Amino acid sequence: MINLQSHTKVAFAYFILAAVLGVLLRAFHSLAIPINYKFFVHTHSHIALLGWAYLALTTLLYKIFVQDAIVDKKYRHIFWFTQVTLLGMLLTFPFQGYALFSIMFSTLFLLASYWFFWFFRKHVKIEFRKSNAYSCVKVALWYLVISSLGPWALGAVMNIWGPESVWYRLAIYFYLHFLYNGWMLMAIYGLFFHLLEQLGIQLPQKTFKKFFISINLGILLTFFLSTLFAAPPGILYVLGGVGALFQLLALAVLFLFLIRNKGEWLSVLSKFQRDLLKTVGFLLVVKMVLQLLTAFPYFANLAVIYLDFTIGYLHGTFLGVVSISLFLFFDFFGLMRISKSGYWLYLTGFVITEALIFFRGIASWLRLSLFDGYYEALAVASLLIPLSFLFIVFGKQNLSTT
Repeated sequence: MINLQSHTKVAFAYFILAAVLGVLLRAFHSLAIPINYKFFVHTHSHIALLGWAYLALTTLLYKIFVQDAIVDKKYRHIFWFTQVTLLGMLLTFPFQGYALFSIMFSTLFLLASYWFFWFFRKHVKIEFRKSNAYSCVKVALWYLVISSLGPWALGAVMNIWGPESVWYRLAIYFYLHFLYNGWMLMAIYGLFFHLLEQLGIQLPQKTFKKFFISINLGILLTFFLSTLFAAPPGILYVLGGVGALFQLLALAVLFLFLIRNKGEWLSVLSKFQRDLLKTVGFLLVVKMVLQLLTAFPYFANLAVIYLDFTIGYLHGTFLGVVSISLFLFFDFFGLMRISKSGYWLYLTGFVITEALIFFRGIASWLRLSLFDGYYEALAVASLLIPLSFLFIVFGKQNLSTT
């Protein structure tokens, strides 16, 4: 059997690397660092999204829904091919940004994701095919494929309209929207429903159907919120707002079910796992509310003019909702014991950096001055995140390799 615990550590290694690059980028304002800032931003984002999050999610999905000695060899080929693409991006983006070789490795990564999509759909175990969890995971994988239309479109957009055009930004936002809100969040919902099923808790079909339809309508319609920077027709604000309301409705349906059945899962999860779950729930609500606010032109303009609000939102979703969910699943499903001290250090760094990012946005909005040492404080707070991963990865938490 494949040692999936080692795959988990590889995913964390990418997270540590992305976090170190984040510290480097934030120190750029205070120190004379001989790097191309834009190139390193590309490297940071690709390694975080495609190294950490993608690899962590696919490792969990393989372990839970597929893992079998018969197909291990096929999965191993996909895993190592994916590593070649990630390492290729890591070695090319810092030196050339978007250019021939970095684009080549990015394209190969898309092909690797299609390979995983085909492999997973073909080899998922029969007993899961009618589960609520698999319904979410299946649509998550479709969103992964749909998101890739954005990168494929970039070549044509750059040749016809150029990188400064509205269409260039739309292609990128299309990719990010369906990657974050489609692939990542739907995969997380699927893993969470499987967690409940492992505890013997099953959503009634009527409840799940209401959640499933609402969340997917929300994902599709909230894409229009990503177009508001272009000041589109008013109907798109309305459609985006309706999508945000659908997502809040789906969340309310899920939360009400969990509250009504809390006696069935509260006593089974450890206190630490419950803390992780509650934190994710709180951050999801914050994310959905912020998303709804951008359906109003005033707040949409704020997000466009003061990019720190957008950066804070994206980091909050990725470092908060997505990453803390992954900590919970790794801990619950036995791939890695998450160190409590490491996690609280991570959460401290996350909260402080989010506060500082939003503070800069608010200061720009209200025409206030930043306090002395702001950028140094942001860099030092950011340093807590890679340090926390060292506690998590190298602590005494090794469990079963399966």
